[in-house]
Amino acid sequence: MSVTVFENARIVDPSRGLDEVGTVIVDGRKIAASGASARNQGAPEGAAVVDCSGKAILPGLIDARVHVGEPGAEHRETIASASVAAAVGGVTSFLMMPDTDPVIDDVALVEFVLRTARDTASVNVFPTAAITKRLEGREMTGFGLLREAGAVAFTEGRHTIANAQMMRRALTYARDFDAIIDHETQDPELASSGVMNEGLYASWLGLPGIPREAEAIPLERDLMLARLTRGRYHAAKISTAMAASAVARAKTDGARVTSGASIASLSLNEHDVGEYRTFFRLSPPLRAEDDRLAMVEALRDGTIDVLVSSHDPQDVDTKRLPFADAASGAIGLETLLSAALRLHHNGDVPLLRLIETLSTAPAKLYGLPGGTLKPGASADLIVVDLDEPWVVREADIKSRSKNTCFEGARLQGKVLQTLVAGRTVYAA
Repeated sequence: MSVTVFENARIVDPSRGLDEVGTVIVDGRKIAASGASARNQGAPEGAAVVDCSGKAILPGLIDARVHVGEPGAEHRETIASASVAAAVGGVTSFLMMPDTDPVIDDVALVEFVLRTARDTASVNVFPTAAITKRLEGREMTGFGLLREAGAVAFTEGRHTIANAQMMRRALTYARDFDAIIDHETQDPELASSGVMNEGLYASWLGLPGIPREAEAIPLERDLMLARLTRGRYHAAKISTAMAASAVARAKTDGARVTSGASIASLSLNEHDVGEYRTFFRLSPPLRAEDDRLAMVEALRDGTIDVLVSSHDPQDVDTKRLPFADAASGAIGLETLLSAALRLHHNGDVPLLRLIETLSTAPAKLYGLPGGTLKPGASADLIVVDLDEPWVVREADIKSRSKNTCFEGARLQGKVLQTLVAGRTVYAA
């Protein structure tokens, strides 16, 4: 078993509240020691020694919302290509959404994802399963069997369950397995034909808008049902001050509720749409600046538990269209950390808190390994230059699809090396 000693690194480990200069020792697949206390212990004979002066070592990121085209749309993304993009971005584990073709709603498909990931992926891939068969909102899937097969959560992906009774049953059923119902909320009738945030800017562009209430109304319903059933509910992607307030109230009431947000919702606003730039057509849509600021505050104060990339590959045929006709969604695995570091560099969110939402918190929420640099843990970690400037260029993107809303953006902070179970899966 090989031993690697990373010396003189800034070690940021939210699981232990550590932000200090020290050493990380990786012995085979595990972390043998980490922190200031591991300094000056010497290196075993034959160990590789890496000087990380000026660099940071963080737990590998865990991205809880990744759409992959496999099965059914492999031209957009495969599990293998998504894992390459993840490694470049410092993501050592991701949760794969079930809205594929066919939908991941039975044991055989969960096993297919696990088998394909084992054979082709360089990072950890954890499948989720649909709450209802074929995402139709009518008939529940078999939570027990799916959980036993390896599904780590239940979600309808991009879809919102309209039937309140179905949602109540799902929360009640999932409670028996201590499983999470992970739900995006957008009322399809209220959103109607909207393609961006409803407001003055949408009016100027002549585009139909989506009101904030389209997100808040089904969310409020779900939060009430979470209180009623005592089930574990995760609001997957909130984007408005209204939604953050609702989640905060539910938490204060003691409901078993958590929430997540896409990094795009915290680092961009509706004006980034510019002159009908379709890469900025997202779901939920980019909101007004007041909402973005409220979301940043919600991340800082703990209302938002996890940050996600919401990686959603779209190809040229679905994206290079008039704004109103283009598909929503953008890739994000490769820019998740660097985009999030904007919040650190501009002083909005402390680094320790930021990394917690990207690694330690999702590990705890979904009961996954990783999210820590504790001795004995799997050596899923990244070496990062927190200050290195770089520009996002299409030619450098590893994902099969190139629809990033950060194309041409100047970011600060770059992943230099990614290790999964002690093995280097990416090196700059």
